[in-house]
Amino acid sequence: MTDPILSVEQVTKQFVKDGKSTEVLGQISFTVGRGEFVALVGPSGCGKTTLLRIIAGLVAASSGAVRVNGRVVSGPGPDRAMVFQQDSLFPWRTVLQNVRFGLEVRGVGRRQADALCLGLLERVGLGGFGSYYPHEVSGGMRQRVNLARALAVDPEILLMDEPFAALDAQTRELMQMELLRIWSDARKTVIFVTHQIDEACYLADRVLVMASRPGRIVEDIPIDIPRPRPLQVKRTGEFGRYVDHIWGLLEKEVRRAALTVPSEG
Repeated sequence: MTDPILSVEQVTKQFVKDGKSTEVLGQISFTVGRGEFVALVGPSGCGKTTLLRIIAGLVAASSGAVRVNGRVVSGPGPDRAMVFQQDSLFPWRTVLQNVRFGLEVRGVGRRQADALCLGLLERVGLGGFGSYYPHEVSGGMRQRVNLARALAVDPEILLMDEPFAALDAQTRELMQMELLRIWSDARKTVIFVTHQIDEACYLADRVLVMASRPGRIVEDIPIDIPRPRPLQVKRTGEFGRYVDHIWGLLEKEVRRAALTVPSEG
């Protein structure tokens, strides 16, 4: 592994409602190297989103610790940025103004911020769309804006919670290719949550497979497919074997999760 940037150490999470405690995460531990792309897959309710929010500092763990560059995470910080499933853009702000928002909060001057953000819009394929409003662009374009906004604050770690789930199949595949291109340029560390096994295998250096509640890591699978990865790699036997292996791990968990009450993640 490359120099570790993220360490998740024996993290657990319980939620209490009406006096009843539900264990969502149980003893989660893993590390991520600097610049790695790691995907999390698992059945609904296994706590993938909860784990991502704990890493982001939006939710506190019940026990255990998350460290970034050796420092314990105690809340949100500039070293992490989260990209949500919904684009969460401000409808009254233009594309450029949305991307600029985080820099405004940090007090960066307008001219400097605009120069940076216009460059990022070019990088994500939205050069010339800075003056458009969110309702004037497609779902895939809005997610590109969301990604540019996250990159604008120059985080060390990008946390992505099913960012392509709401897109149609063709747009989703194109966005996967675009994300790999952007990641290759920016070399950020990425933690990517998805329900799609083929998406995880296509994007990631490693896939962490989670079991259903309480969520835990059942296998850490390196994806030894050379980069760059054209979409055609999804039709190869090697790729299919990765997908089949992960589905084999998940099948019983998915069936078990389907019989329980749904929860986040």
